[in-house]
Formats: sequence, C-alpha cells, structure tokens
Amino acid sequence: MAEEKGQAPWASRLYHPGAGEPVAPAAPPAIDRTGGFCKLAAMSGRRGRKRREAGGSREAEPRAPFIRRRLGTFSVLAEEGLCLIEANADRILAETGMEFRGDPEALRIFTDAGCEVTGERVRFAPGFCRQTIRAHAPAQFLQHARNPMNTVKIGGEATVLCPSWGPPFVHDLDRGRRYATMEDFVTLVKLHHALPWLHHSGGVVCEPVDLPATTRHLDMLFAHIRWSDRPFMGAFIGAERAGHAIGMARILFGAEFVAENPVLYCVSNTNAPLTMDAHMSGALRTYARAGQPVACTPWVLTGAMSPSTVAGTLAQVLAEAMAALTLVQLTAPGAPCLMGSFAATMSMKTGAPTFGTPEAGLMVLAAGQLARRLGVPLHTVGTLSSSKLPDAQSQQEAAWGLIMAMLAGANVINHATGWLEGGLITSFEKTVIDHDLCGKVARFFDGIDLSENAQAMEAIAATGPGQHFLGSEHTQANFMTALFRPWTPDDSAFEQWQAEGSLDAATRANRLWKARLAAYEDPGLDPEIDAQLRDYIAARKAEMPARDYF
Repeated sequence: MAEEKGQAPWASRLYHPGAGEPVAPAAPPAIDRTGGFCKLAAMSGRRGRKRREAGGSREAEPRAPFIRRRLGTFSVLAEEGLCLIEANADRILAETGMEFRGDPEALRIFTDAGCEVTGERVRFAPGFCRQTIRAHAPAQFLQHARNPMNTVKIGGEATVLCPSWGPPFVHDLDRGRRYATMEDFVTLVKLHHALPWLHHSGGVVCEPVDLPATTRHLDMLFAHIRWSDRPFMGAFIGAERAGHAIGMARILFGAEFVAENPVLYCVSNTNAPLTMDAHMSGALRTYARAGQPVACTPWVLTGAMSPSTVAGTLAQVLAEAMAALTLVQLTAPGAPCLMGSFAATMSMKTGAPTFGTPEAGLMVLAAGQLARRLGVPLHTVGTLSSSKLPDAQSQQEAAWGLIMAMLAGANVINHATGWLEGGLITSFEKTVIDHDLCGKVARFFDGIDLSENAQAMEAIAATGPGQHFLGSEHTQANFMTALFRPWTPDDSAFEQWQAEGSLDAATRANRLWKARLAAYEDPGLDPEIDAQLRDYIAARKAEMPARDYF
C-alpha cells in the first residue's frame, strides 16, 4: 500500500504518529562484509566488563543512549497565538514564497506537485505544506549507531545531545585560540566519545583547515567512524558530499541495512530570509531519497535575517521550515525529517549575534509547540555563547540556551557542548563544563523517583527524631545514585581549595578534559571495513579536482 502511494520502500520501517514506542529493527546480518558491525558490539561489552573487573568507578556516569524526558514541555503560546503564527506562515508562503536557487530538480518537483513556480521562486497554496508534511513525515524514528547500544531515538519524549558543530578555531588554556587542524578534530571526537552525557558524535566538531576544503569531509567522516561508535552526521554541503557520506555508511553498515534504516543525520539550513541554495537542497534531496533524516533548519538573526520581533521571526521560521520539509516529503514520501530552529537575537549596537536572551528563549519554546503541531521532531541548538573564554558569561548563556531547548521538548540539540565566540570556537574546557550541564538537565528531566526505595519510609522510621542519616543503610545504598555529582565544581572548604592551588572552573576543566582523553578507550574497527573505507576515500579524492565549492 505504501508503495502504491508513492512512498519509498523503507517508509514502512519508520515510526508514524500513533505507532507507539519504536522497537529497533534487527541488526544487519553477520556476513563477512558487515561483520564488523556485530563484532564491535561484542567488543563494547567486553570493554565494559574489563573496566568493572579493574575496579573502574561509575562516578555518577549514568550512561544512556539518549534522554527520556519525564517532565512536560513549557508552552508560551495559547491556541489563538499558535493559529496566528501558522496563518502568517501560510500567508508568507502563498504571497511572498520561497526561492530555491540553482536547483532545477527541486523546482521541477514543486511544479509537478502543483505549486506555483516563477523563475526560482515557489509559492504554495495555504495549507499545502502542512498537509503534505503531516500526511507522510514520521513523528519518531531511530538513528542507528554501529554499536547498537548507542542507537538513539529521535522524536517523542527523547532528546539527543550533540557536540559543537562548525567552528574554524579551537581554544584551550594551554595553546590559546588557533585554527583547527585534523589532529584537533580527532582529539575532539575521542573526547566526546569519552563523555557519558553526550549521545552523538556529531559532524564538523571543528573545521580542520589544514586539509583541502574539497575533500576534508571524507577525512572527518572517517574520523567519526574510526574513533567513535556513536551515531554521527553526514556531510551537509552539496549532493556530491552527501553521496559520499551515504557511500561510506553503506560500507560500514551494509547497503541493505542503510536502505531500510536511518544511520546518518543531515542538517539543511535555509539562507534567510526565504531562500535555500542548491548546496543545501541538493544534500536534502540526496539524503531524503536514501531514507536518511534531514533537519530543515532556518538560521536567522533577528533584525537582520528576520524581523526584529519574536512573532514576525516565528512566522518566517515556520514558513521556511515547512517549505524545506515539503521538499523532503515530495522527494521521498515518508522520509524522516525534523523541523529545525536556530533563531538568535542580534545586537543592534554591534551587529553581532547575542545568546542567552529572553527573546531567544521564547522563540525556541514556541518552535517546540509549532513542531509538535506539525507532527515532526524538533531540532535546535544548546549551549551557545558569544563569550571569548569559558567564563561566567559563557555559562550563563549556555545554561539558559540548554534549559530552554529542553523545556521546548527538543528532540535533537546540536551545539550542546563547547561553543564559544558566536560559533567561531570549539573550546576544550567549555566542552567539559557544558558536559556537566548536559548531565544536570538529563537528571532534572528524569523527574522525581517515587519508588518504594525512594520514598525511604523505613529509613525515616529507623533513624527517628533528632538523628542523622549519614550512617543509615539507606544512605549507604543510595548516595552514589540519588544525587547528581557534577565534575567541574569545587565544593570543598576555602582552606582546602587554596591548598590545592586555588583553581577556577576553567583550570579544573583543563585538567578534566585531559584526564578523560587519557581514559579514552578505542572502540576499534573491523580491519576489512577499515580497508574498504580507506580505499573508498582514496578513490573519491582522486576523482575530485583541487577546487573549492565557494
């Protein structure tokens, strides 16, 4: 039936509204070509046993593949306000329209669907985009990792935290601010893999400028595959690069498995206002046809790329997101997709982006409501900061952004760690400090344990009036897990803190990221798959001339 309606053959394997809790499809068969997928899962279990046998402490590291939010979302718009924003978005799409530049294939798809196409501008009948998205897009799905224990759920009550994406610079207290290299990239992949409250390896965790711009995406993809066994992102810019990511995923997981299961993740940004270029729409269509998730994300700065008001920006963001999501569903009905929102405010004094503002909080909370009404998961951003250092400003802005995203019910939060200087820097110290925030929100959204053990009635009765609980059996049994214990704060007495060097949070974080990196455990990669990936990368590099896309 699905194929008769024009759906891709893998669409029935995804999870649609009302389908209930998804169950992971079976792992790919343990044939020779894909044997590494199964062998690595077994290796992961052996490593865990080895740590326990060696006396490795859990140290408040509740390792889960994603957050299950047991607390509700926070609504900032009533029904009347939501209907107003939706009506305004429909009006924008019908009267002004959206341009898809340099992509005749996308324009043909819209024309065939009955949209009004004039030049590169597409106009949509009121309600068309919403109806198309709601008719086909799944409400939730799984993104598989090569280690099945790290497979993540996207949608519903699940939240997946991803590290920083895109900065051309890195910073640490030892070497300061510098252009990122491939060595930095690999180091960050390993560090992220060693941090228990992150769930995803991410994508361009920094931009390795020491490699050619035309081919560095191949090296970055291989680094994620080789040094982590968590889910990872594909290449975002252009259909060719997207095709390379899919080709490498087929080597890693097996072509059959990739044909029926999401294993990559793509973010396709609009060029606000109301434009999408061929690099983004080309990647979008390539991933959609391969059944791989696309987060359709308007990237706006209020007052420059969108109106300076929250209501005007929300209407534009919804319009752009719906136009891109419609392209996904017209390209491959049933393809997994997310509504994205990266709406930041701008300083009207300096022209620089600002973060941690009340308006940004209102926009992401409203975006969460709009995405749920659209019936798709929400992709947004987390610990953003315009600070130049991992200082008080960076953490005030980071905490605000991450908590607002969680209260919005975000299903994927990009830039959950490490982001500084408005996205120009990935900071090693801020990565660890932000990671504490990730752990805190995960614990908070777990809600209150009301089990018999947590009620502690027997412990209260046994301790009695005027006594303390420090020596009680209940405290001894529960203190390791009952209270969240962050890594970076110092709660010792002043004298002890002074005797230990009077270290501030950034200095403590410097020591912590080095310690975590020293404790990194290589997840390994099947030698045959490793060799096939290296051959594939060499062949693609030989095909590509020494040019840049821009």
